[in-house]
Amino acid sequence: MNMQPKDDFMKKTLICSALSFAILTGCNAGGNKTSEGLALAPVDEKDAVAIVNGRPISRKELEYVKAEIARGNPRANLNIPEEKLVEELINRELLRQQAIQNQLPKRPEVATRLRYTERAVLAQATVADYLKQKPITEEQLRAEYDRLVGQMKQQEFKARHILVKTREEAEDVIRQLDQGKDFAELAKQYSIGPSAKSGGDLGWFVPQRMVKPFADAVIALKDGQYTKEPVQTQFGWHVILREKSREKTPPPFEKVKPQIEQMLKRKLVQQYIQELKQKADIKLLTAEKAPGPLPAPATAETGAPAKPSP
Repeated sequence: MNMQPKDDFMKKTLICSALSFAILTGCNAGGNKTSEGLALAPVDEKDAVAIVNGRPISRKELEYVKAEIARGNPRANLNIPEEKLVEELINRELLRQQAIQNQLPKRPEVATRLRYTERAVLAQATVADYLKQKPITEEQLRAEYDRLVGQMKQQEFKARHILVKTREEAEDVIRQLDQGKDFAELAKQYSIGPSAKSGGDLGWFVPQRMVKPFADAVIALKDGQYTKEPVQTQFGWHVILREKSREKTPPPFEKVKPQIEQMLKRKLVQQYIQELKQKADIKLLTAEKAPGPLPAPATAETGAPAKPSP
């Protein structure tokens, strides 16, 4: 079977996707101004891969498109010919020039899209430039890892619970447990939580995930013990069985190093934005009040009394 037409279609799709940014922003390889009046860096014709009506298309723009295709489709490996990319860049430049001639950037809807995209590109460039000036060091990564590991030095527990509406119901469940009834079967029979179908199984969790009365009760138990007194939370009355416990093992540094680096970069950027805000004159003109956060329910999978998010 000849797959060439399909491959050609996929290549064309990738090219168009990578170049859609150029048609949206109206970026100009010739060095004129953006929608905010910012002068773009001029392109040396010696660095051009094509010149359209006197406007050069730079090799850097071609390399950018190649990188975007590779980033968006790392497994594609379609080996798109360079001349195809250049041809598409020429097509987009012709359309861009026609848009300028037709004064499309002056239309409100087009101008809005241009301004939005321009802000996004410049914001990303500013962040990249700022992080380049303040690289995250190995010492910072290690220190943050040690801090996180210190927080993780704790036990985690495997438990079951039976959730009922009243203290009397919980006391009745405890009496049946004292008589030797199976905890999981009682959970299926009496519990009103979503975990009832699985015999009240909550899986493994750290105490911080649960509301304080529930967490304190689990910590106070020994493996294999259940609460002899009902535990009250905002969800109702609980009878809790602590099945197992173990020390939570932190992942190795090299495995989480990329995530830690991204986290530290986000913190740096947030601090930088706060500094800019403090120096800026900002007038918020939207009068609508944002709705407050909704209270967090019990986790849908298990019905555990999860702690509401701060």
